[in-house]
Amino acid sequence: MSPQPFEVPTVDIGPYVHGGSADERARVARAIDEACTRVGFVQILGHGIPDAVIEGLASAVDDFFGLPMETKQHYRVVGANRGYSPPKSESLSLSLGVESASRMNDFFEAYNVGTEARSFPDLDLSEDDYGLNLWPDVTGFEDRVLAYYDEAGRVARTLTRIFADALGQPSTFFADLTDHSIDVLRMNNYALPEGAVNLDGDLTGMGAHTDFGIVTVLWADRVAGLQVLGGDGLWHDVAPLPGALLVNLGDLTARITDDRWMSTMHRVKPPIVDGRIQRRRSVAYFHDGNVDATISTLPEYAGPEPYEPIVVRDHIKAKLAGSRHGKANTAAVREAARVRAAVGESRP
Repeated sequence: MSPQPFEVPTVDIGPYVHGGSADERARVARAIDEACTRVGFVQILGHGIPDAVIEGLASAVDDFFGLPMETKQHYRVVGANRGYSPPKSESLSLSLGVESASRMNDFFEAYNVGTEARSFPDLDLSEDDYGLNLWPDVTGFEDRVLAYYDEAGRVARTLTRIFADALGQPSTFFADLTDHSIDVLRMNNYALPEGAVNLDGDLTGMGAHTDFGIVTVLWADRVAGLQVLGGDGLWHDVAPLPGALLVNLGDLTARITDDRWMSTMHRVKPPIVDGRIQRRRSVAYFHDGNVDATISTLPEYAGPEPYEPIVVRDHIKAKLAGSRHGKANTAAVREAARVRAAVGESRP
């Protein structure tokens, strides 16, 4: 029997967004379970984000990344997951403890904003774990980005309600882990100049990695570049359908299910079509969980050697130390084994 062709399933989550019947929601939960079990990536329709909000986000991204590099550099924030990251300042593969095969950092620039500790005045939280936002002096940027941030957060919380149903858990299961979640919106611009290119090596737009938290909601241009590691050990190109958002699971959800639901490996290669680099933008909303939450494998999904419990703060810190500070994450044993297998490496 020939292997099943790779595809990212498409699920309309409208029944959860617009108050569908119990049967309609059950069908959505089953479809999400199947997608998360088989692929770990899913395209969602029916998410309810207005086109005008997405268009505002895209224009805000264009306005900021169109600034001169000298201006953008003023918005770098040392030691926090906020502000501007210039090209080649990060290596996402090191978040897994794996050095990039090309020995080159990632060819993307990014701008991060997110939830602040002061958003939860009744809790004794530290901005060291969250971060203060730095808003660039670009007309309307903050308003346009926050409009999308609020919508993407709503979608992420809707997805975790679906996840709870799909895993047979109480409806509040994920809500209890995310009521003061570390959430980050990362706006990415793949910064190789557009035009003809002669490749002399294996260039990387964003290195092979898994996402850190519970779930990621991704808006992206319909331009080649994103690749997902399939169960066949091969990299497959993925682009969103018109109007769709891409959703993938993070490491913490994989831990909760003991890899029944996988935090799927993905990367971005420079978007080259017919020998020419094309511009590509993406915006990822990372829903990562409460900083002080302990993530444990659900007993009904635990195998003979389940993941050890881990505090969200410690997990995120180790991941960021890899990607931003070049310190290989030695705790990402399962994820690192998968990426090494994908690129044919045998070193321990």
